Amino acid sequence: MFGGLATVPSNSPHLRKSGSRPVVSDLGISDNENGAEEGFLNLTVANDMKGGSMPISTAAIMPSPALLWRFKVLLFFVWGFICCKIGWDSVMRMSVDLRDLFLYEAFLYYNPLLLVTMMVWFWGINLWVFAQANVNYAKIFDLDQNHLTHREIWKVPVLLYAAVAMILIFPFDIFYLSSRFYLLRTLWRIVLPLQAISFSDFFLADILTSMSKVLSDLERSVCRMVHRQVATIAWFEADSVCGSHSVAIPLVLVLPYLFRLFQCLRQYKDTGEKTSLLNALKYSTAVPVIYLSALKYHVFPEKWTNFYRPLWLLSGVLNSLYSFYWDVTRDWDLSAFTRIFKFSKAHPLSNLIHGRKWVYFWVISSNLILRCTWTYKLSSHLRHNYLTVFAITALEIFRRFQWVFFRVENEWNKMNSKSNIQLSMSDTANEEERLLVSNGHNV
Repeated sequence: MFGGLATVPSNSPHLRKSGSRPVVSDLGISDNENGAEEGFLNLTVANDMKGGSMPISTAAIMPSPALLWRFKVLLFFVWGFICCKIGWDSVMRMSVDLRDLFLYEAFLYYNPLLLVTMMVWFWGINLWVFAQANVNYAKIFDLDQNHLTHREIWKVPVLLYAAVAMILIFPFDIFYLSSRFYLLRTLWRIVLPLQAISFSDFFLADILTSMSKVLSDLERSVCRMVHRQVATIAWFEADSVCGSHSVAIPLVLVLPYLFRLFQCLRQYKDTGEKTSLLNALKYSTAVPVIYLSALKYHVFPEKWTNFYRPLWLLSGVLNSLYSFYWDVTRDWDLSAFTRIFKFSKAHPLSNLIHGRKWVYFWVISSNLILRCTWTYKLSSHLRHNYLTVFAITALEIFRRFQWVFFRVENEWNKMNSKSNIQLSMSDTANEEERLLVSNGHNV
């Protein structure tokens, strides 16, 4: 129907996983050769079945890839259901008028963007099928020779990337110039921490660490655009210039952690607090995870399996547990989990969001689980599991979304405490001055 046989590279990630033997396929093989091969394979299988003394292989004990894939999909849907349930409960707590307005606005603004994008991509698929089936759609629609093909249609994201970049750096006083300048200035301060670190600086840098996989995918997308690999067979080439062997992937993954590490060192230089060094150590534990994972594409498979993979697992566990401990005890200030059972510092934000015990149980347990799965996403050698990596990326963004509430609340508490202390000291000084004046003393 589509007018020819498709040739897929032997090193395609859809045919093999990294480190396995390349799959060699010859689409021009004759039917006789196919029959001979099938007869040989059937004979081999029969001989294996007759040998009852043969030991059972470990592959037979392991669950099938289809079963593992179904389990991952089920786990993804369970997590999706939990996230949707929490979001829906939050919406249902609104008043009826506010809830209806919120749902209407969300549907009004985001529904068209999704549907228009979907329609454009579906139209590209239509044109691809027409081209493969030798349907002269250009003549049907009376199009000229310079009409858009399916490849140009699928290259629409290139225009979107360019439009976002142009709007972000647009120098004129339109499109929220002050906000765009604030974002660019904060990003510049993150890249070059040559000044005292503000709350906005390390807050945005922390968010960038959760988006390290997104930034890495952005680098791969731009790389493919530059090398003209968009909507071509190069999509399937795992070892191309923008593929898994590229050193740019681990470099982009580690950059947000290095930025945060330098910020902590700068904070220690300015304040002398040793906790800044401990925080820097936390971000440094992500470097071995990323580096050891990238080594899989540059060492022999046996050496990776016997030496580097155990080190990668160990470094991943260390990074996850250290990060979880820091979230709970430092960023959120939930030391010894006392605030789960006693809310002694209630304020409007706590009463609105955190005034229930189950919220703390949920956020601590989900943060621990997602911190551990986050190690999976930092590992570039696991990129072939696209659905799993996508699900974990989305869940990490959700974890950071939860983290924001408690991190901002903790900072708000600190600011209020400092204000109260300063106000108390000011009142004490005024009271002493008033007593001295009333007693007729001169100071």
